[in-house]
This record gives sequence, C-alpha cells and structure tokens, in this order.
Amino acid sequence: MATFTANDGIRLAYHRSGSGAPLLCLPGGPMQASAYLEDLGGLSAHHWLVRLDLRGTGDSATPEDTATYRCDRQVDDVEALRTHLGLDRINLLGHSAGGTLALQYATRHPDRIGRLVLVSPSPRPVGIEVTDEARREVAELRRGERWFTDAFAAFERIWSGDYAGANWPAIAPFSHGRWNEERQAFAAREAEEINAEAAAAYYSANALDPDGTRGDLARLTAPVLLVTGEYDVGLPPKCAAEYATLFRTAELAVQPQGGHFPWLDDPAWFVATVTRS
Repeated sequence: MATFTANDGIRLAYHRSGSGAPLLCLPGGPMQASAYLEDLGGLSAHHWLVRLDLRGTGDSATPEDTATYRCDRQVDDVEALRTHLGLDRINLLGHSAGGTLALQYATRHPDRIGRLVLVSPSPRPVGIEVTDEARREVAELRRGERWFTDAFAAFERIWSGDYAGANWPAIAPFSHGRWNEERQAFAAREAEEINAEAAAAYYSANALDPDGTRGDLARLTAPVLLVTGEYDVGLPPKCAAEYATLFRTAELAVQPQGGHFPWLDDPAWFVATVTRS
C-alpha cells in the first residue's frame, strides 16, 4: 500500500501489483474498497495495476465533508493520483460504478487518457435505461439452475415495486456466471467493504449530466474497450451495445456465460480481452 494527498488534504491509499504499462483501476460498489478487484484475474502479469481506494473506503482516510463522496467531486482524486505517479497519460479501468468515475475523468481530462477500459459499467452516467424487460430476458437465461426459482421470485417482487431489503441479496446469483460457495462468500464480503454513507452520496443531486457526458464522449479520441457478461443483469449485452455507440472508437466484448465480474467468471478470457489491443 502507498498513499498520496488529495487536493483537500486527506490521505488516499492505492495498492500496486504486477509489472508493465500502468493501469489505474477504479472500484465499483459504489464506494467499495478496491480489495475485491484483487489482480483482476491475472491482469497483473501484463500491467502494473494501481488500485485506488476511494475516499472513505479501504485504507483511505474519511473526509469531513461528506459531499465530496459525490462521484464528480472525486475526479480530482484521480487526477491527483496521476500527478503523484508522474504519468503524463493514464490507462484507466473502471468497474461498475467505478466506470462512472472513469467516464467523468475522461470527459474532464480527455488529453490525459491513453486508453479507457469499462468493465460492466453503470449505464447511469450516459442515461441508458435498462428496462425490467431487458433484465428479465437475461435472467431467463439462467432458468434451470438450482437457485433460479427463489432468486427469480425476488426479482419479480422488485419489478412489482417491493424494494424490501431481503430481496436485493436474494438476486445476487444473477450477478455471477456461477453461484458456488466461493461466490457466495465474495458476495457476503461486498456489504462489509462498502461505505454505505458514501454510497448514498455517490450519485446524489447534480452528480450526473447524461446529455453533456454523451456529447463529450462523442469527441473522445482515446480507444475504449467495453466489457460485459452475457448474463449481466446490470448491463445486458443489448444495452452494452448501445453504450458502445456513444464513443468515437470503441470495442464491445461480451463474455460468454459471464456475469458482472468477468475476471472471476473466466480469468483467461478477461485477461486476453483486455490485453489484446
């Protein structure tokens, strides 16, 4: 672990592994400690991975001003890390809600982006609606798995407007290409690694400007790789295809039988996909 100082004076932590061209990695959650990314399925054999613990998560300090948890406010933290590392340009990877921060950094500092890798990114910053029908179509692909009946029933309750807390962990299997003891333990750790207060503020009022972001992305010249899973109910492949059209130069890669965490579902496929360009 190493640390640097953000513009507002708090100490932020990052974790380094591997060798090769630097790849800055932004975690999702939102506001989950970066530990769950580990070495991204072995990507550290090809890249020097730099995992940022966002403010208030992992080994990073907690700010006094909770408004700084807003995703657009954290763009300055990414820029401060780039400066600290002495990099003129950065290759930037964002997973899930971390993709939102990666996009916001890229639109604010387009000249600082060498390559952008979006892994199961949130559709919220670009205003793509993932309908219940789109999620249902993907979820139906899992019919026949032993956990399907209970998990699908919880999804149907959510679609009907029942947002009771127990329904959300019940649909966790749909985020994974396979649902075994290892993945169940992984999912259980998620709740422990997320700063709930920070997560509530991440997408707070005025954090997003979908129309403006779309316009900026259309002018982004850096190459973009967008990765999603065939089974990802967070960003179904059809929605990911729409997402990819927003960029001037973008490649869409859909992992067969992959979920929201493609480096776990098929590490070899994920590493080969990210490193082939």
